[in-house]
Amino acid sequence: MPAHAVDRQVRIPVGSVQLDGTLRIPNGARAIVVFAHGSGSGRHSPRNRYVADVLRTAGLATLLVDLLTQDEDVIDQATAELRFDIDLLAERLGGVTDWLAAQGTTAALPIGYFGASTGAAAALIAAVDRPETVRAIVSRGGRPDLALPVLARIRQPTLLIVGGADEVVIDLNRRALAELGGIKRLVIVPGATHLFEEPGALEQVAALASQWFGQYLELR
Repeated sequence: MPAHAVDRQVRIPVGSVQLDGTLRIPNGARAIVVFAHGSGSGRHSPRNRYVADVLRTAGLATLLVDLLTQDEDVIDQATAELRFDIDLLAERLGGVTDWLAAQGTTAALPIGYFGASTGAAAALIAAVDRPETVRAIVSRGGRPDLALPVLARIRQPTLLIVGGADEVVIDLNRRALAELGGIKRLVIVPGATHLFEEPGALEQVAALASQWFGQYLELR
């Protein structure tokens, strides 16, 4: 098991804004996973923090980052408009990725994306233009259908995880799966709803993500 690592709070310049993130790099980390949060969520999401803890136990560094500023988040909580601005979220995620690739502590680490809800669409769009930097993608309860115009251009191995009780999202993911390029897989977690709050559901998500990144991110 990797040595204990301490969370480091970072501010990442992207365009005209500064984005808040939580970076943790275990000793001997072989790769890093960036979390792209979805609708109404952020770096403090207990679900994504749990998955990040599991990935760090497996020796992966993690970056949980808010793709909206605090002021933008206030607006979004009232209107829900920015969480569906996929182009904005993808541009921000791409800027975060470029920042990581320029930092001495992370420049040599292959990057993976873990996207949730609308964050999954942003991850797919950002990944298209960074095939050598971003090596693998995992979507949890995601909306890859919102990235439909770029799906055929995706070359990174992509895992789509959906709850078995999340019927509408299952259908959207099946449609997206048919359009995705590269290595791809859809896993349906039986009985799980959109937020994977059922006993054992999130544990399955974390295990699947850890296996996927271990196979396609670290060993390339």
